[in-house]
Amino acid sequence: MSRPGRCIDNGPMEGVCGTIKSELFRGKKHDIFDNKSLAIETIDSYIEFFNKDRITLKMATLIS
Repeated sequence: MSRPGRCIDNGPMEGVCGTIKSELFRGKKHDIFDNKSLAIETIDSYIEFFNKDRITLKMATLIS
């Protein structure tokens, strides 16, 4: 992480947040969670999936 006031770290983080929004919430209503704890649990489980199980182009090229 860079120093405060530097925007160098913002781009990658915005990319991850955009991917989560597009893959997790696409086609769903905005009020899909009954409470905050359910939202946190769902997003945490997706981040776990994103980091460990999600197939990426980089991994696909290593497999083939």
